Amino acid sequence: MEENRNLIRITQRISISENDLVESFIRASGPGGQNVNKVATAVQLRFLASDAGLPFEVYNRLIKLAGQRATKEGQIIIEANRFRTQERNREDARERMIALIAKAAQPPAPPRRKTKPTKGSIERRLKAKSERSNIKKGRGKVNWD
Repeated sequence: MEENRNLIRITQRISISENDLVESFIRASGPGGQNVNKVATAVQLRFLASDAGLPFEVYNRLIKLAGQRATKEGQIIIEANRFRTQERNREDARERMIALIAKAAQPPAPPRRKTKPTKGSIERRLKAKSERSNIKKGRGKVNWD
């Protein structure tokens, strides 16, 4: 029963444990006056993806999607400092992590298959081109001789 409370549902098949998320609070950079020097409002969220028990293909897509946010050890680090409050930055980091995992859980679209135009469409196109050509030829200078 207690185990279900610590789970964060990503999709119907995939959920992660809150124990796989490690939060640390750091000072945010940028404007903010004296407050920015005193209060650690920015959040650094680490997701231990290698230990989370994700399906192999989802894990691989997640690491690829994370790019530079992924470490060699299989951790994904998201920093959130958009907001002035620690709690809102914490929610933002979690939402972004969940969105990233959900995107990785979607199977990739199949590759596009090239199609060939039909003979009828090729004939219609060439006929339209020649008609347009005749219209433009009729716009030449008039010879009054």
